[in-house]
Amino acid sequence: MAKIKIDKNLLGRAKQVAETAGYRTVEYFVSHIIEKEITRYESDSDDGKVAERLRGLGYIE
Repeated sequence: MAKIKIDKNLLGRAKQVAETAGYRTVEYFVSHIIEKEITRYESDSDDGKVAERLRGLGYIE
């Protein structure tokens, strides 16, 4: 597992949210959030590629 630096105030807020949301630890919460954002970014990138292909085929403008 790698370590990252997080501002103390942000870490405190993350701990509160993780506890409220029922995560076992703040590490699990942070990992989940990072995974969600990566998936969203990858999905957005894929959507752009699909739209570009459809434009090239003349299906959308």
